[in-house]
Amino acid sequence: MSGDMNAPVKTGHEDGRVELSFADNRLLPLLFGEHEQYLARVEKQLAVKLVTRGNILTIAGNSQGRDAAQAVFSALWERLRAGLSVGPAEVDAAVRMAISADLPSAGQGLAQFADPNGAIRTKRKVIAPRSATQARYLEALNENELVFGLGPAGTGKTYLAVAQAVSLLLQGKVDRIILSRPAVEAGERLGFLPGDMKDKVDPYLRPLYDALHDMMPADQVAKRMETGVIEVAPLAFMRGRTLAHAFVILDEAQNTTPMQMKMFLTRMGDGSRMVVTGDVTQIDLPSGTKSGLKEALSILRGVEGVGFVEFSDQDVVRHPLVGRIVRAYDAAQRAQTAANAEERR
Repeated sequence: MSGDMNAPVKTGHEDGRVELSFADNRLLPLLFGEHEQYLARVEKQLAVKLVTRGNILTIAGNSQGRDAAQAVFSALWERLRAGLSVGPAEVDAAVRMAISADLPSAGQGLAQFADPNGAIRTKRKVIAPRSATQARYLEALNENELVFGLGPAGTGKTYLAVAQAVSLLLQGKVDRIILSRPAVEAGERLGFLPGDMKDKVDPYLRPLYDALHDMMPADQVAKRMETGVIEVAPLAFMRGRTLAHAFVILDEAQNTTPMQMKMFLTRMGDGSRMVVTGDVTQIDLPSGTKSGLKEALSILRGVEGVGFVEFSDQDVVRHPLVGRIVRAYDAAQRAQTAANAEERR
């Protein structure tokens, strides 16, 4: 990957095969997986043939598959050398980026994936992009004061935003983190729920709590929430406030009204950053109610300091079945839309 003498050494053959030789035999079991399960995983996804002999990995297949496999194992090797973990999820992530059609982002994503200095650091883990779009998203989070992360569930748009928020807090670049969601889909009507306000809103905010606890020890999350350094609150609690030197995340923003979205965006104060995440295909507002996220997207594109990153089902980084489920639902929706259009003719 560089001039590093410990990087894999590539040897090409006239028949198209490529050999990668690795300098540190101790890392090979971690690179190939138990019973070489990672080799089988890559073979299946890239349609290549992988054979090991000592510290040499031979890659056979078409040129695209060979290049992708070489990129995958080079990136995984660099992760291991940097002391980072490699498991099935990391293997799938490397493959996802290696076969991406968006080559500049894929290359950047693989570099960040392999280099801990290009990743997000929190108390509990080092977080690197697992798709080319995630790499663009991290870049947007670094470069813009307001970022819209759009796309289906499981693409990491909220998780990475929380990770960035925690990282900036730990670095002292923001003073607090504020995480918010529309409390319920139909206008935040909480009165019918049992318990006090915390009991009422916690179920809707649980995904944000889960992400926080993945980044920081539970006792530190609790301490910072007690002191107000970290605040998790329904969107209605943002009204009338000016949020300075804060990292503010609005999740599930497709379920805001235009008035709520404008209210939220105009809370930004000095030294603050905002991230708005949502999926415009999953709007749960009452029929006839316009989505504030949809309106904001049409109004704010082209505004300086605002970044937009759109994820697709190809970026789903949960269980591989989740991606297939998302694609199946999308296909069904397209078929239904086509059928409806045909009936109107």
